[in-house]
Amino acid sequence: MSLVNFTTREITCKIVYYGPGRSGKTTNLHYIYGRVPDSRRGRMVSLATQTDRTLFFDFLPIDLGQISGFTTRFQLYTVPGQVYYNATRRLVLQGADGVVFVADSQAARMEANLESLRNLDLNLKEQGYDLRAVMVGSEGTLGVVAAVCVRLTPLAPVTHTMLFGLSIRMYVLR
Repeated sequence: MSLVNFTTREITCKIVYYGPGRSGKTTNLHYIYGRVPDSRRGRMVSLATQTDRTLFFDFLPIDLGQISGFTTRFQLYTVPGQVYYNATRRLVLQGADGVVFVADSQAARMEANLESLRNLDLNLKEQGYDLRAVMVGSEGTLGVVAAVCVRLTPLAPVTHTMLFGLSIRMYVLR
């Protein structure tokens, strides 16, 4: 859940970029960094190996400005792509408000994409989330998923169903 500080009137959202190694998670953050004005972004931090692979995580703070009187910020993180860094993946994923799954669009990398998606599902379940219930959109080319956006909502301990109706006029602009 987003961190809302009513005293300082700030909202902070943590977004985690998740996916297999070399799928473009860090590249996504570098692109965002290059497109956001200097006044709206903080310093990008990358902890990479000699071969430019993410060792621990990348971090990019973004200031969205004022929304309803609150200063709103995104904290963008990447996880390491290699599954053997799973402890780091779990740590970075904790407290995430959203996940962007970045898949490699090459057909030869499909198994790596699936392995990473299964790993994300397992790590979310450990935190009380169900990946099947949180998928909200995707985009791709020729049926190959290039990115999946995930909205994290906790599993409800009890479910109640309510039906209600509203009288609203719909206007169509032509």
